[in-house]
Amino acid sequence: MTAPFEQWTVLPHGPITHIEPNLLTVTGALEMPLTEFERRMTVVRLANGRLVVFNAIALDDAEMRTIEDFGRLAFLIVPNDHHRLDAKIWKDRYPDMKVVAPAGARGKVEEIVPVDTCTPVFEDSHVHWLTVGGTKEHEAALLVEGDAGTTLVLNDLIGNLPHGNGIGGWFLRAMDFAGDSPHIPKPVLYALVDDKAALRKQLLEWADIDSLKRIVVAHGRIIEHEPRAVLRGLADTLH
Repeated sequence: MTAPFEQWTVLPHGPITHIEPNLLTVTGALEMPLTEFERRMTVVRLANGRLVVFNAIALDDAEMRTIEDFGRLAFLIVPNDHHRLDAKIWKDRYPDMKVVAPAGARGKVEEIVPVDTCTPVFEDSHVHWLTVGGTKEHEAALLVEGDAGTTLVLNDLIGNLPHGNGIGGWFLRAMDFAGDSPHIPKPVLYALVDDKAALRKQLLEWADIDSLKRIVVAHGRIIEHEPRAVLRGLADTLH
């Protein structure tokens, strides 16, 4: 695994994309053995203009200015133990940001950067911090309510990488990170999930959100086709 960066390091990435007026995202490429692994940063603008950055990725200066113009950088969410790569360099660049991590991941995150809180207060009734049930308090998520519907922002819990070609594609399929449909990758299930019943309950609770419009995942395509049915299907795999 790549060691957390000490200096601002920009890896290949795509353009910044607006999902909703107060929600933007960008995907980057992380070098792994035999292949590249897609990762995603999501930025939420709160009602008071402050920004919540979920799974930070370093970007070029011009793109960072786009984010700075979007709002005031306030919360830096490190969503689990394994997503610490850019945490220190973001905190160094924006020292006023509050670092947030789920309680179960706090110790590992604090090996890289001090954590300010495991229970952030956003002062926005439409943006909700969650620690995902059944994950030993190691996995964070956000629920973002908008005029057009609700967005669920997840980290490693659900993967939605497409099948790739060549040896790299074979590697991702063999590791169960890529597939034909959204799924809970086996490495995630083994490493993060300690209570399948609790996770199943969590997935079904999200599936009951009538306004759910999309699921944004850290690795793979945004899930916009019948996201509630996707969650129910995943819950059924956890019997």
